[in-house]
Amino acid sequence: KVMAWVAVTVIIALGIHFLVTLPLLLRVLGKVGNPLKHYRAMAPALLTAFSTASSSSTLPLTMSCVNKNAGVSKKITGFTLPLGATVNMDGTALYECVVVIFLAQLFQVPMDMAMQFQVVLLALMTSIGVAGIPSASLVAIIVILNAAGFPEATIGMGIGIVLVVDRVLDMLRTAVNVFGDSCAAVVIGRSEGEKGILE
Repeated sequence: KVMAWVAVTVIIALGIHFLVTLPLLLRVLGKVGNPLKHYRAMAPALLTAFSTASSSSTLPLTMSCVNKNAGVSKKITGFTLPLGATVNMDGTALYECVVVIFLAQLFQVPMDMAMQFQVVLLALMTSIGVAGIPSASLVAIIVILNAAGFPEATIGMGIGIVLVVDRVLDMLRTAVNVFGDSCAAVVIGRSEGEKGILE
């Protein structure tokens, strides 16, 4: 029951980012009139990202969708997306924060606002180096738990508990990561004055 609440929390947070924050980014920074066009353009890549839980294996299809369906040039696609597949892991960072806070509550590890802010910073930094393969974020979570002062005995136990829901959430956060990368490519393409993007 407790893990169900963790899963629901992660799903709601990813949903807000996927359905509110990123479309807003497209509208405000990318000047995209209808963000739904971008969802349609990226549908094949999003389905592949969801099924494989790997942004690295989805990268060729992501590049194809952004170039052919969204209309971003190969120059910007070829620079932005491989970089984003490594650096821009917004869904992963969000997941890591939720998991660490949950485990702190579960094992009664005191965590004031300063420590929570540190967890957010660590999640952002470790998500940059996380490999684009399934369950790679669990390694980053171990690093954050150590930095947050979790007792050694609780870290392994905590990771074991999280594994129960990790695969499904991994599929969701990979789709969010891929969509975030594609939004960045569209915004950069628009800022460079490219014509025909999502038109």
